[in-house]
Amino acid sequence: MLISPLAVTVLVGSGMVAGVLFAVALSVVPALMAMPADRYLYTTGLLGRNWDPVMPILVLGTAAGDLALALLPGPPVARALFGVTFVLMLGVAGVSHLCNVPINRVLKQMDPEAVPADWADPRPRWRAFHLLRTTLAVAALTANSVGVALT
Repeated sequence: MLISPLAVTVLVGSGMVAGVLFAVALSVVPALMAMPADRYLYTTGLLGRNWDPVMPILVLGTAAGDLALALLPGPPVARALFGVTFVLMLGVAGVSHLCNVPINRVLKQMDPEAVPADWADPRPRWRAFHLLRTTLAVAALTANSVGVALT
């Protein structure tokens, strides 16, 4: 059986996205939830520095590869799974862009040493959105894995 380089690429891409989001959900988010507001703001400023430019490329690049695999000749079930993965990865991008990123932008503008007394803590909302995109990413990895196995 010959597996195309594109199939391997989308499998690795979706695996990286799901793995990183899962690790953040399992370890980073609980740590951030336990921090006082000032430490939380300081830490979130450090965490996004290298992640922000890489994640959109990885998510959207994987989605584009899945769309290509869905449109190329191949087993119909595999093509359908790649199409599903395309939609799931767009879901990851959408939740990130429309929900998590706006919260992150507000946090980056805040001074950790001057947290307002009436600060509305965004952590529960951010966590809920993160868990949603993590679930979408794990589902995408699953669909890609089965799709690649069927090619």
